[in-house]
Amino acid sequence: MTGQMLEGKVAVITGAGSGLGRAAALLLAQEGAIIATIDHTPEDSQETIDKVQQNGGKGLVTIADIAQPDQVQKSFQQISETFGRIDIVFANAGINGVWAPLEELAPEEWDKTLDTNLKGTFLTVKYATPHLKRQGGAVVITASVNGTRIFSNTGATAYATSKAAQVAFTKMVALELAPHRVRVNVICPGAIETEINESTKKRDLEDIQTPVEFPKGKIPLTDGKPGTSEQVAQLVLFLVSNASSHISGTEVWIDGTESLLKG
Repeated sequence: MTGQMLEGKVAVITGAGSGLGRAAALLLAQEGAIIATIDHTPEDSQETIDKVQQNGGKGLVTIADIAQPDQVQKSFQQISETFGRIDIVFANAGINGVWAPLEELAPEEWDKTLDTNLKGTFLTVKYATPHLKRQGGAVVITASVNGTRIFSNTGATAYATSKAAQVAFTKMVALELAPHRVRVNVICPGAIETEINESTKKRDLEDIQTPVEFPKGKIPLTDGKPGTSEQVAQLVLFLVSNASSHISGTEVWIDGTESLLKG
């Protein structure tokens, strides 16, 4: 895909400071989109927008905790007032949270994961909707293979639950927003080279996980090598562009068949 597929479109990306969010921001900008970020780490997002601007694009950084309604609503208002419209939303921000046995997983740890991943997605799409309905648009939500096809990462209960719920949320709002020409889809990445894995807190999992060995690697398509953020960004571009104009309410796995093997 080359050219200016998104010329004049305004794309809002959460979690744009690194990984999938940054890769998507750079690719969508390359295709002509104006990029606005919503993040609680403005320094990282500013680096992304700096890269966008260095390549001749336009961008804006807004600061918000996506689990806080007032902050998210304020960011969307700021973006709309600055650029006059919102066409694309990549609801990408999320955390892996704590992975631990059920009896050891604290209620507050569960709440933090669900608040960020699920409530954050709800608030992002909720407050984007009035802006998207003005002219139609596209939403992409980042879920995971966990909770949708893979259930063998024992201990990732809160994370997998939040990701499964994101898929259900996508289908519900896709139907609701279809008459307004707003499309909503969800991507389910497998192992991708991003920083999110470094922040996962794993605790006492040895005794509860079922031992499984994949002697030839667990990602068949690439001989065990993880995917890249840029590959995921290409999928996001497809789903927000006119190339997918009749696709909504659909989940797409991008994992090199990893989830079919691990299940």
